Amino acid sequence: MLLQVILEGIGLGVLLILVCAIGIRKGAVGMVHLYSQEVQERCVTLGLTTHAKIKRNALIFKAVCVPGYIAYVLVCVYALNGAKGFVQGFWQLLVILSVMNLIDRFWVDGYWVGHTNAWEIPGTEDLKPYITAKDKGKKWLFGTVGMAIISAALAAIMMLFMKI
Repeated sequence: MLLQVILEGIGLGVLLILVCAIGIRKGAVGMVHLYSQEVQERCVTLGLTTHAKIKRNALIFKAVCVPGYIAYVLVCVYALNGAKGFVQGFWQLLVILSVMNLIDRFWVDGYWVGHTNAWEIPGTEDLKPYITAKDKGKKWLFGTVGMAIISAALAAIMMLFMKI
């Protein structure tokens, strides 16, 4: 079961990478809402985008990704794996989300953003690294504590839902 849950986490990581690839298909400015405020402001100043487009893209990203990721993990854990009760649901949710988080930290942030030009926005090179050490610290904290909280909340909600 653990191997299956890890593979489901890899699947979620692949979905994340796909979303990112689609987001930057016409240039990294399409995902500038994930960058610091300073980079966003520079992009607006350079005429690469507008505040309205940044806000719109951020809303679309949240409206598609958050429910999509939640649906994915719930289907995996409860429909495919047949988890019953809080503990079974919690550990599976936590493993899937943690594997996805590791893919995001190491592959997306560490390699793709940090060591390739795919996420470079012309005119903002002097603002690199786009993900600072402080940002990385926040992402690691949210990725560990945050994923545990999300897993606990989803497992608790599903326990209540399954009793109805």
